[in-house]
Amino acid sequence: MTRLRIGPLLRHVDDTSATIWVETESAAEVSVVAGEHTGCARTFAAHGHHYALIEVDGLLPGSRTAYTVLVDGERAWPPTDPEQSKFGPSVIATLEPGRPLRMAFGSCRVSISHDEEGNAAHGVDALRAYALHLAGITQDDARSQPDARPPDLVLFLGDQVYADETSPEMKEFIERRRDPEQAPWYELKDYEEYAHLYRLAWSDPANRWLLSTVPSAMIFDDHDIRDDWNTSLDWRRKMEATSWWHDRVVGGLGAYWVHQHLGNLGAAERAEDPLWQHISSYDGAGELDITAELDALAEAADQRPDSHRWSFSRDFDTQARLVVVDSRAARVLQPEHRSILDEAEMDWLDERMRGGFDHLIVGTSLPFLMGPALHHAEAFGEALAEGAWGKQLGRLGERLRQLIDLEHWAAFQEGFRRLATMTLEVAAGERGRAPGTVTFLSGDVHHSYVAEAWPDPASGKQLSSVVVQAVCSPIRNPLPSGMRTVMRVAALGAARPTGRLLGGKVPRSPIRWRLTKGPWYDNNLAVLELRGTGMRLWWSRGDVTGRPADLPALEAVASAEVGR
Repeated sequence: MTRLRIGPLLRHVDDTSATIWVETESAAEVSVVAGEHTGCARTFAAHGHHYALIEVDGLLPGSRTAYTVLVDGERAWPPTDPEQSKFGPSVIATLEPGRPLRMAFGSCRVSISHDEEGNAAHGVDALRAYALHLAGITQDDARSQPDARPPDLVLFLGDQVYADETSPEMKEFIERRRDPEQAPWYELKDYEEYAHLYRLAWSDPANRWLLSTVPSAMIFDDHDIRDDWNTSLDWRRKMEATSWWHDRVVGGLGAYWVHQHLGNLGAAERAEDPLWQHISSYDGAGELDITAELDALAEAADQRPDSHRWSFSRDFDTQARLVVVDSRAARVLQPEHRSILDEAEMDWLDERMRGGFDHLIVGTSLPFLMGPALHHAEAFGEALAEGAWGKQLGRLGERLRQLIDLEHWAAFQEGFRRLATMTLEVAAGERGRAPGTVTFLSGDVHHSYVAEAWPDPASGKQLSSVVVQAVCSPIRNPLPSGMRTVMRVAALGAARPTGRLLGGKVPRSPIRWRLTKGPWYDNNLAVLELRGTGMRLWWSRGDVTGRPADLPALEAVASAEVGR
C-alpha cells in the first residue's frame, strides 16, 4: 500500500492558493483535498525517491481549511496512529489582506532524540516546544507567552540538516550501506544519505504536524553542505582535491532543490525554473525520472554560481517585502574579486532593496551586523589573508580564516559595503517611500541578539527607517559554554568605521551599529509580528523543568519593540 515517506509539508501559501510537498514510498498520483478544492500531481523520481508538489487553488482569503492527502486514492494524511493524530488536523490558513503579518524564524537544528539523553547533549528542541504549544498540548503551561495564533510563515535560515555532524541514527544508516572508516567517514556521501537525513529531520510527530500546518520557507547555510562551505578559494581547492567532495556537493544541492528550494517559490516563480517546467509539462507514460537533470543542475550551480539562483523574494501586499538571500553558493572567491555575492546576485538584490512597503525584511543565514568586535576581526582577517600586509602574513591569515570561521558578511567587505549602502538609501527614502523598518533576520552564530544601526556621519544620510538586525540561533544546537564569554565581549561597544581602525587597509564602512538586546544562548525560536510601521519580536525556548523530557513547556526568553 503506497503511503507517505515524508510530509506533508505546507510550503508557499498566499491569499487564495497553497502548495504541499510530499515524498511517497513509490510512484503515485497524489491529491490534496481542502474543503471543496482539490489539487493533484503525479510524482517525479530522483535517485530512486518519489516526490510530488501539489497546488490547491481557489481558496478564500483569510480562511482556515483542514486538508487530506490521498495517495493513489487512499487516505495517507491525516494519519490514524494515536501518536500523530493527537495534534489535530492539518490546516491551510490563507493570508488575509490587511492582517498583521506574523512570522517565526530561526536556524541551526540538529535532529536527535527528544529524551533525557538528547536534551542533555543538545538541549530542548525549540521548534518542537513551539509545535506542542500551537497544538494546545502544553499551552496551559506556557510561561509569559503571547497568544497561540500560528504564524503566517516560518522562515528557516540555514542548517536545517547537518551533513557533517551526524546523529547516531544517521550513523547507523551510513554503516548499513558503506564503510565509515573510508572517506567521507560519518559525514554524508551522496543524495541517498541526504534523503535519509531529511527524513530524520522532519519525522518527529510534533515537528511533522507543525510543518504540515504552518507554511515554511528555507535557505541553506554551511552545514547543509559542510562547515565553512565556500569560505575561500583555498578552502574550495582543498575540497575539490578530495575523492568524495563532488558527490557530496552534487547530492547536497540536488537534495536541497527537491526538499527545500522548490517549495520556496510561488507558481509564477516555479514556472520560470527550467527543471520544474520539464516536470510540470511531462505527459508521458509512467513516472518522470529527473536524476540526470537534477545532478546536472547541482553540478553547474556549484561550479558556475550564476547558473542557478537560490535566493527568492515575495511581497505581502504593501505591508512587507521579504527578500531571502543565498550568502553561501553565490560567492566569488577569486582574490582579484572576492565577494559574498556574484554580480548577477548582487544586481538581483539591488533591484529588490526598495521602499514602498511598511517593512523591508531581508533574510540571510549569516548575520549582516555582527557583534562589533567580531565584525572588525573578520574585516581584519580578510585583509590579512588577501595580502594587505604581505604574502607571508597572508598565508597566516588564510589559516586563521578557516580555523576560526572568519567567513561572514564582514569577511567579504566589498559585498558588505554595497549592501550597507543599499540599506541606507532605502532607509533614507532614496529608493521609494521609506519603510518603517529595514530588518535583517539571520542565524548561524549560535547566539541571539538585536542590533540597531545608523549611518556613519561621513555618509551624510538622514534615516526615516529604523535599521535592525535580529538573530535567532540555534533552534537546537547550543554554543559551547567556553565560547559564550567570547561572544559577550565581542558584543560590547559600537561598530566604528572599519577603515580607520585598520589603518586604511579596509575602506571605511558607511554604517555603524551596536547591540541593543543580548546576546543570549538558549535554543530558541523567534517570532516577529508587524504592527503598522513598527514590529514586536520575541524569542522562546522549551523548558522541561519538572516535566517529562519530551513535553517541554514554551517559555519566553526575550522580546523587543522596534519602530513605531
